[in-house]
Amino acid sequence: MIKADIQNLIEKSVKNLQKKNELPDFSNLDFFVEQQKNSNYGDYSSNVALQISKITKTKPGEIAEKIVSEIKSNFVEKTEVAGAGFINFFISKKYLQNKVEEILKQKDKYGSLENKKESINVEFISANPTGPLTLGNGRGGFCGDVLANILKKAGYKVAKEYYINDAGEQIRKLGHSVIGDSEAVYKGDYIEDLQKKIKDKDPEKAGQKAAEIILKDMIVPSVKRMGIEFDVWFSENNLHEKKEIEKAIIILKNKNLTYEKDGALWFKSTQFGDDKDRVLIKENGEKTYFASDVAYLINKFSRKFKKLILFVGADHYGYINRLKAAAEALGKSKEDVDVITMQLVRLFDNGKEVRMSKRAGIYITLDELIEEVGPDVTRFFFLTRAPETHLNFDLNLAKEQSKKNPVFYIQYAFARINSIIKKSDQKWQKANISLLEQKAELELIKQLIRFPEIIKEIKDDFQIQKITQYATELADSFHKFYENCQVITEDKDVSKARLALVFASKIVFKNVFDVLGIRALENM
Repeated sequence: MIKADIQNLIEKSVKNLQKKNELPDFSNLDFFVEQQKNSNYGDYSSNVALQISKITKTKPGEIAEKIVSEIKSNFVEKTEVAGAGFINFFISKKYLQNKVEEILKQKDKYGSLENKKESINVEFISANPTGPLTLGNGRGGFCGDVLANILKKAGYKVAKEYYINDAGEQIRKLGHSVIGDSEAVYKGDYIEDLQKKIKDKDPEKAGQKAAEIILKDMIVPSVKRMGIEFDVWFSENNLHEKKEIEKAIIILKNKNLTYEKDGALWFKSTQFGDDKDRVLIKENGEKTYFASDVAYLINKFSRKFKKLILFVGADHYGYINRLKAAAEALGKSKEDVDVITMQLVRLFDNGKEVRMSKRAGIYITLDELIEEVGPDVTRFFFLTRAPETHLNFDLNLAKEQSKKNPVFYIQYAFARINSIIKKSDQKWQKANISLLEQKAELELIKQLIRFPEIIKEIKDDFQIQKITQYATELADSFHKFYENCQVITEDKDVSKARLALVFASKIVFKNVFDVLGIRALENM
């Protein structure tokens, strides 16, 4: 990966300068290498000189010049010191041309990282089986699915898991709603349908039956429409039946991490950085959701997962510290558990927000949205913003069949690729790749080689929106290449070289579509 290669070059240059006593020894140097938006000023840029100047109290421009003098590489054509001391890197044509052959050779393996052989559990959606999936469930679902795909591409063993909250207070509330008594909470046509099917008057039994029907007839089919396949559907009831919650509490007691107060049993959560201690067993003897969470953590770790990643709604933000505290209490590291909170989704139709409330019976289901705009558009739009930011879903834009719609724009690029290949009677093998010298050709290659970098970045920071941004930029580069460089020409050598670039583009686009989970349409 070129960013890592440039970073290694810089670090080597700094060490050489330190050996020459031109720079002092220091550790933990924090600097960035990032792609330039305007390639006229270089392909990549680094602020390393500015960071060193804070330590040495010397001018960053002078430090940058020293670092540049030490850089020797066959993939960097030239370097420039710019602005307040930034170092700009221009990548050589030969390096870029060679990358085309590398992509053609690796095919679907292109973008894959070193096999870590570590197991990661990614839990997402996990919506209570009290009604159909809503837009908020969809956002967490698509983000969780794509992160899992990217982690697989990064070489991890990944299990996608859905936790079925089929025990506890929300199931009793569902039961009351089905019975239709004064404690009813949930409303809507689906509740009326359940009332026709379930005749139990006991809220616990009615709730359990209703949850089973909702899971089977609503949630599972919705998940399938989303294009998601879970490896594990884990029932909370399973923890109760196998007494795993009781066992978890005993483990905490044996570690002297519990105490009794006001008739309840508490976990010493503050001992591990939480803002307050957490109740495990209430005054009435009922075990809390947190007690179930501890048991579930133990269950997951017993399945040899090295890291647990959970997607939760914005209203579950407070779960982060308590779950990490529980993990540490169980002998794990807080870093072994990552909780990603999903902010709210707002749906806009003709510029006006569509209000939603499951309990009031007024909402747009995920199925309805998919039916309206299609699974690819729904998925892509939910992935366009960072999970921790609010998302406005523009229904009108989602229906647009033009380059204004990023999904149409990206899929059209892939359709163009296939059209070129079909029209060509030549093969790309034995092409003279060195003939790829035009700016649009080289700019396209620069985008193609970013794919492994994107996989690594998302693997490290979980910022899933980067893959949709990359897909759009990749499509933009290909469309510009298409407009500026005719592939099939009278010059057969040039045609062959450009056809090789088209095939390489097809490989990268297909790999991007695979991790995104959207269709690679050959015709539009």
